[in-house]
Amino acid sequence: MLSAVAFTRGPGLMGSLLVGVSFAKGFARALGIPLIDVNHLQGHVMAHFIKENDEDRSAPPMPFLCLLVSGGNSQIVKVNAYNDMQVLGQTIDDAAGEAIDKCSKVMGLGYPGGPIIDKLARQGNPKAFHFAQPHIKGFDYSFSGLKTSFLYQLRDWVKEDPDFIEKNKEDLAASLEFTIVDILMKKLRLAVKETRIKDVALAGGVSANNGLRNAFKYHAKRFGWNINIPKFSYTTDNAAMIAITGYYKFLDGVFCNIDAPAFSKITFK
Repeated sequence: MLSAVAFTRGPGLMGSLLVGVSFAKGFARALGIPLIDVNHLQGHVMAHFIKENDEDRSAPPMPFLCLLVSGGNSQIVKVNAYNDMQVLGQTIDDAAGEAIDKCSKVMGLGYPGGPIIDKLARQGNPKAFHFAQPHIKGFDYSFSGLKTSFLYQLRDWVKEDPDFIEKNKEDLAASLEFTIVDILMKKLRLAVKETRIKDVALAGGVSANNGLRNAFKYHAKRFGWNINIPKFSYTTDNAAMIAITGYYKFLDGVFCNIDAPAFSKITFK
């Protein structure tokens, strides 16, 4: 027996959201049960609280820091409770996943570029090429400069050798991945240092990246972090993360009106 319908209200692509929101509203009204709207980004963080069995105790203790990295978002979030998430820093332009996708497209490797770059990077030298890193104050990120640096350098290399990309695609992918992971982890280290919170989690679609996951494991050993890395099945957009968020809101009796609209851009409510 269903008690409520949890659905993604945003942020995301408006076309897809409108379809999902409309179906959820019609489904809930037909069954006469309440609606629970879920913030897509909150869902990614809450993926850490999915239990596959009663003995599962893998959820991070609160408060914890979460590096949320996806195609459209790069954020450092302080999680005080499921309904109390504070964004400490976020991208001021392109997100990490977006930068990876665009650089992959420039190389002619296809879209989405995340899985392609990840696979090639495992076979390449991460120190083969060097790309520009931004100097942004605080915990905020910027990836537009890296993307531009990658584009201009690649253009010059291809001008000298038309086959440059094919000859060096593994090293290019590894160097790009290394630079992006380095940018992400520098700000996360700063956040850990200033908040003194050593329970650190990873979330979002880019959390499936092996370079980023390995960086988390390295930081756990070197700096004594208590890390939480989601299963691959819970990294990309999935129904389970929306369901678990809806479950917590249901317990608190937090429902939404039938006329609640979808939204495409926002961080956390």
